[in-house]
Amino acid sequence: MFQPDPLHQLWCTPIGVHRLGRADGVNEVLVRVFQAMRATDSADLASAKPKAFYASRDDLLQRIRLPEWDQLVRFIVDSVRQTVVMANQGAWPEAKPGLQIALRGIWFQISSQGSHHDVHTHGNCSWSGVYCMQVDPPEQRTTHPVLGAANGVTRFYGPHFSQMGGAAMDFGNAYLQNAHCDIDPVPGQLVVFPSWLAHQAMPYHGVADRVIVSFNVSVHAAGGSDQLHGYAHV
Repeated sequence: MFQPDPLHQLWCTPIGVHRLGRADGVNEVLVRVFQAMRATDSADLASAKPKAFYASRDDLLQRIRLPEWDQLVRFIVDSVRQTVVMANQGAWPEAKPGLQIALRGIWFQISSQGSHHDVHTHGNCSWSGVYCMQVDPPEQRTTHPVLGAANGVTRFYGPHFSQMGGAAMDFGNAYLQNAHCDIDPVPGQLVVFPSWLAHQAMPYHGVADRVIVSFNVSVHAAGGSDQLHGYAHV
C-alpha cells in the first residue's frame, strides 16, 4: 500500500558483490584445471590454435572433484544465500530458515584477443553470477589503447535500458540516461545478480586470459510451496 510520500522510488535492482578470502591458491589451481579441460575438448583439438573465446559445458559439478573446487562452490552458495536474504527483506511474509540453493548449471569461460560475450539474460533460474578467476592487473588492463577502462568488465543494463530506444531524452528524465553499470573484473570477486538482468562481457584483450566462472541458481523454501501468493480457481 502506498504511503503519502511525495516520491516513491520503485523496483530497485539488487546486485551482490562478495570476495573469496585467500582466493589466489584456489584460482591458480582451477585455472590450470580449466586450461587442461579446454585443451582436451574435441572442438578445440580440431582447431590449429585455441579460439579467442571458449565456454565449457555447464556440468562442472559432475566433472570436477577437487578441494579447491569444493571451496569455491561453498563460497558461491553462501554468497547467493546472503544476497537473496538481503534482497528479499520485506518481501517474504516471514523468515525463511533453511533455504535451498540449487545450482542449475555452472561453467567457465576463457576470453582473449578482443573477444566478448554479447548482451543476454539467463532463463530457468532466479539468480545468476560471475566469479572472476584471472585477468590482467588493473593498471595494465585499463590502459589498453582502444578498450580503455571498459576492457573486460561485466556491463549490466538497468531495467530502463529497453525504454531508451523510443523515449525522448531531455533534462527531465536524466535519471534514465545512466542506463548501465560496469563492474571491474577482480580475481576472487563474485557478482550475484537477478537472472533477468541484461548484461554482457565487454571485449577483453590482455596478456593473461580472462577466466571466469558463471552459474545459474534457483532458490527454494525448506518446506512448503515456493509461491508467496495463492490463486483461487474460478
